[in-house]
Amino acid sequence: MGDINQLLFIKKNIDKIKGPILEVGSKNYGNTQDLRSLFENVDYIGIDMEDGNGVDIVLDLTKDFNFIEDKLEGKRFQTIVCFSVLEHCSDPFKMCSNIERLLKKNSLVFISVPFSWRIHGYPNDYWRFTPEGIKILFPNLKFDLKEGCLSTGKPGVDRSIDDYMLRVELDLKKARERRIYRNFNLYFLRVLKKLKIIDWISDNSYLFPPVTINMIGRKRA
Repeated sequence: MGDINQLLFIKKNIDKIKGPILEVGSKNYGNTQDLRSLFENVDYIGIDMEDGNGVDIVLDLTKDFNFIEDKLEGKRFQTIVCFSVLEHCSDPFKMCSNIERLLKKNSLVFISVPFSWRIHGYPNDYWRFTPEGIKILFPNLKFDLKEGCLSTGKPGVDRSIDDYMLRVELDLKKARERRIYRNFNLYFLRVLKKLKIIDWISDNSYLFPPVTINMIGRKRA
């Protein structure tokens, strides 16, 4: 399952997605998006560590691969979706290795992980990620950052992946250098600085909103 921006990320790339599809972390908690409904005529399997709505097979992907293969009856997938799961996994290296092994040749993995987010336990929350960290977790996949995007908690907001990771610049000089604000916004920011409102909000020269990284990995043939 995913949030609205993860659903939009799938819709944006839906022409690339082929079955069979495996969704990792498919349990519907009542406030998540139903990705399965986009693929009604496609072979689609949802797995999660807990049984519930949207879960076809209860399965922990940090288990031994032979156990996983038995549970999935040797099935391999053309597309694997793993949204908002890896931060809750105590052994993401093992999970990602097993995900790679479940892929067919020339297949895709859709990954969505937090870069900056509040701690949210389901049941626990362990990690935050960078784009380069995702590449290390999936050494046999090829990622093109141009295909990915950054999103926030605000529906419909997505930006290209860069080194700033949606950082909100409060330093006027740096804001001008980055050209991230229009003239009116710069003027407004200058007024807030003079009134010391920004200093009251934060002692730092920048802020981070909630930021999620959305990426697509391709398995090499």
